[in-house]
Amino acid sequence: MKHLLKSSLAIAFVAAASWAPLHANAALFEDDDARRAILDIRTRLDKMQAQINAKADKTENFDLNNDNEQLRQEIAKLRGQIEVLTNELANTQKRQKDFYVDLDGRLRKLEPQQVTLDGKVVSIGQSEQRAYDAALAYFKSGDYKNAGASFYDFTHRYPASALAPSAQYWLGNAYYAQRDYHNAINAQQVVVKSYPDNPKAADALLNIASCYTELKDKASAKKALEQLVSTYPDSPAAQTAKERLASLK
Repeated sequence: MKHLLKSSLAIAFVAAASWAPLHANAALFEDDDARRAILDIRTRLDKMQAQINAKADKTENFDLNNDNEQLRQEIAKLRGQIEVLTNELANTQKRQKDFYVDLDGRLRKLEPQQVTLDGKVVSIGQSEQRAYDAALAYFKSGDYKNAGASFYDFTHRYPASALAPSAQYWLGNAYYAQRDYHNAINAQQVVVKSYPDNPKAADALLNIASCYTELKDKASAKKALEQLVSTYPDSPAAQTAKERLASLK
């Protein structure tokens, strides 16, 4: 009996020791494997306890009773290790869950957002939106130099962005606000030629006419206004263009 109990105890120790590194390498094991290992240790311990209870005799000698007591203490230690393993497994599962929740949140922040722009539902990346908003904030604060630089950078970094037409339009306005009329005309012409179906195209033509007026080029201003009325007759900018054409006669 004594030999049998010690052999069973040795097997249980090996099973428990094989799972001791779980604290440092918990992520290397599948949860199901960990659960099975814990259940296996518990099963072995239960068998050892049953053997002690079944074969222990109150009339046996003092040494055997001492051996049984020592075995019971070792079993208690193993049960304590099971509790530690169970707790570590639960903590590992919680850390993994928290990690994936945090990762999912970060990925969602990077995902393009569906927004309605100029009457259309478009997909805009978070980095695009932040860059555009920062440039527009410069413009609204009256910092036209930084606004121009930021919008110029945007049009080169995100040429296919749904915000590119608006960025190009505001780039032209930033030049105009700095009295850089030639660059303003060039910037607005990009809007007209590259994004003719965008609502900003009509306003771009109106701004081109304003630039030519500032440059004392009455003929070019008139031509831009006539193009606006002809191409975008139903736009709000067309009504303004008609009024300006009447004043040019």
